[in-house]
Amino acid sequence: MHNHLPTLAFLAKSLADENRLRILLCLGNGRKSVSAIAEELNLSQPLVSHHLKELRRALLVKVERQGPFIYYEMTDQRIMDIMQALNGLAMELLAARQTF
Repeated sequence: MHNHLPTLAFLAKSLADENRLRILLCLGNGRKSVSAIAEELNLSQPLVSHHLKELRRALLVKVERQGPFIYYEMTDQRIMDIMQALNGLAMELLAARQTF
């Protein structure tokens, strides 16, 4: 695992943004276009495009072109499992925290 720490750090940095997490959750329901994601999350289309570019660079989302339309989807459903596990850990750690 020590050999892969730079890769793990890169992935963790990609997930360290609330909007990217929201986009991944949005894509957990299936593939969507940039405009559909922007509308669902009430974010600007350029902002969504920027975050999708970063998620794609981290290999967390993939692109599929159908005619004139471009759709994004998660590369692996295990991403949702990891997000749920991190959320559970965060809730437990925060619940046990005595000081802020």
